[in-house]
Amino acid sequence: MNAMDDRTAAAPPVLLRATSQGVATLTLNRPAQFNALSAGLLGALHAELDALAADESVRVVVITGAGRAFCAGHDLREMQSMATQAEVQALFDSCSAAMQKLVALPQPVIAAVTGLATAAGCQLVAQCDLAIAADNARFAVSGVNLGLFCSTPAVALTRNVSRKHAAEMLFTGEFIEAEQALEWGLVNRVAPAERLMESVHELANNLLSKPRDVLALGKALFYRQLEASLPAAYADASRTIACNMAGDSAREGVRAFLEKRPPDWNK
Repeated sequence: MNAMDDRTAAAPPVLLRATSQGVATLTLNRPAQFNALSAGLLGALHAELDALAADESVRVVVITGAGRAFCAGHDLREMQSMATQAEVQALFDSCSAAMQKLVALPQPVIAAVTGLATAAGCQLVAQCDLAIAADNARFAVSGVNLGLFCSTPAVALTRNVSRKHAAEMLFTGEFIEAEQALEWGLVNRVAPAERLMESVHELANNLLSKPRDVLALGKALFYRQLEASLPAAYADASRTIACNMAGDSAREGVRAFLEKRPPDWNK
């Protein structure tokens, strides 16, 4: 078999990355498996998130899925084949670490959701900073129906929707539609399926118009204060905004406002 035959026979990458004008789009690429999070896909996601964290040319990250689903959660066939509890825990530890890397990224992360987002796929939507759903999207943390409570998805879900709504999803395993996900706060917007990526790029372009350093500073503060007591949150916020005000971006933004002109963040 020659080199061309080798390339033809090779399996397609499980994660695709495309970068254009400051927006990096990561596409989960296991459509036949509804983009289930295999160990290989999680490993590829870790590598890309590490690269993105160090890439100052990327201002916004979009995560989506190939084919008819966003992500159907973990690969149950792979999990069932694991011989020990330690192997299973290593898989979930990897997934949990990837979710935390999304929070640690300096760039805002947008989930672009079409079709199913179930279990860890719903977790991924919840863990992204922002989410836009196609009107055909459906969400569930349905592990309980298989005798497997969605413990790790619960962490992200309960930090996005109200306690009662999260409990209903986790305890019943029932699906909610895109409009209900919007009402409950799991997603920011719902768009017609054929306009999903157009809607995502509209939001991305809004973010691109903001100073990169200020969004990075603000995102970090946003997540820190959520986990802090009220006094600690205000103390952190006061330090952060004072540091922000002393920086070049805020100085230019305030100066531009007072001079009634658009800010030039490249100064």
